[in-house]
Amino acid sequence: MSEYILEMQHITKTFPGVKALDDVTFRLRPGTVHALMGENGAGKSTLMKCLFGIYHRDGGSILFNGEEVDFKDSKESIDAGISMIHQELQPIRMMTIAENVFLGNYPLGKFNLVNHAKMNEETRILLDEVGLYLNPNTLLNDLTVSQMQSVEIAKAISHNAKVVIMDEPTSSLTTSEVEKLFEIIEKLKSKNIGIIYISHKMDEILRISDDITVMRDGQYVGTWPAKEMTTAKIIQAMVGRELTSLFPEKTNQISEEIVLELQDLTSPNPLSFKHASFTLRKGEVLGIGGLVGAQRTELMEALYGMRVLQQGKILIKGQEVSIRRPADAIKNRIALVTEDRRYNGIFGVLSITDNASVAALKEYVGRMGLLDEKKMNHVVDENVERLRVKTPDNKTRIESLSGGNQQKVILARWLANNPDILILDEPTRGIDVGAKYEIYQIINDLAAEGKSIIMITSEMSELLGVSDRIMVMCEGRVAGFLDREVATQESVMTLATKFMGAHEGGMESV
Repeated sequence: MSEYILEMQHITKTFPGVKALDDVTFRLRPGTVHALMGENGAGKSTLMKCLFGIYHRDGGSILFNGEEVDFKDSKESIDAGISMIHQELQPIRMMTIAENVFLGNYPLGKFNLVNHAKMNEETRILLDEVGLYLNPNTLLNDLTVSQMQSVEIAKAISHNAKVVIMDEPTSSLTTSEVEKLFEIIEKLKSKNIGIIYISHKMDEILRISDDITVMRDGQYVGTWPAKEMTTAKIIQAMVGRELTSLFPEKTNQISEEIVLELQDLTSPNPLSFKHASFTLRKGEVLGIGGLVGAQRTELMEALYGMRVLQQGKILIKGQEVSIRRPADAIKNRIALVTEDRRYNGIFGVLSITDNASVAALKEYVGRMGLLDEKKMNHVVDENVERLRVKTPDNKTRIESLSGGNQQKVILARWLANNPDILILDEPTRGIDVGAKYEIYQIINDLAAEGKSIIMITSEMSELLGVSDRIMVMCEGRVAGFLDREVATQESVMTLATKFMGAHEGGMESV
């Protein structure tokens, strides 16, 4: 009998113009965590989708429990005992937590009707296991991204799986939620369940993994016992070279000119932000840190016209402006790259050109009100090349790109609109270390050109390594500011808990 519960041998997969997988082998032992690593575009998610039946491989074989399998769709995979938590959340937002967890597998009662009482009770037990204490009848639309991620984890473990694939499962979780996930993983291991764990967080990988496999450019690089690996060794295997610094050298010059000032911004929601004030200078990167629930995103959405204000003023270059909708923000040369690419960032079925041009379509209208495609394509091509987006061509659907390249296309969208102020909400969430460096370099270059950047991030190293100045929020209020030269993890965390006696949900990196 094989020592492996799963063996993927010589797997190949080709998309038009791209060989996504080239003779890849991967083996998983039962009762272990096997980390699958590589830069965005390395082929990790494609390999797992071939296993899960989402993609049909062009070559190679898959052995599961010692028998060759060829799943035609995800249902066959789930029924066989393989569950997957996808990197990009795709919940049905207008359905309840319970309905999402049991989607396609509803418990039935009399007359073959859904037994809602049983479904809700089983959902409540699953939610308790992942530390999410919510009513099973709560709509997904009312949850935060981190809560939706927890629901996905509950859904994955509900199928009595023998193999669980976790693709970036902690990208939106707090520290306490991550710890709860690790407890769940230990329980799964004790039941001899194999875990395939895809993450770019080195500390997590080195902490929980038993084995580590690295892929690069669609090819297998190697597999090592996790205890033999270090962060430096993993990065070198991923990028093919040593990455001596995680952050580019700062080259921007901060002007004395104040391009944005917020005065006493307060939400009508008593649980949201209140009395928020700050300034932003030309060429400055202002990082915003805080714990989950600090209302960082909500404040920026209000600045962008996505949320109403009870009181407060917004000044652009000293002049008060009224921003009641995103169109007003765009008119005032403000751009927003949202946190959740899949939900409110990209148009998945549209091309790179469509996605990169949509914010500035009026600039491409020519005679007779017709779209000047030549002009539009020129601007898009210029920005896609500038940001080094990896794609066969700009007519490719954006959903086929890696997360890092999708993020670059969204940046290209706003660069085409030539904003003065660029708000980036978790700009590197779910992006690998190499692509992160490229995003950091883009941020640095834009600031050096005189753009003013506001960056919300939940990664402490990113907050300290990219920002010129840091604003920390706590429970909807601005807790304080720290200059780059004096900011430390301790000083940030002190401000992040300034207005609370104890943080019940645990703390995450800020």
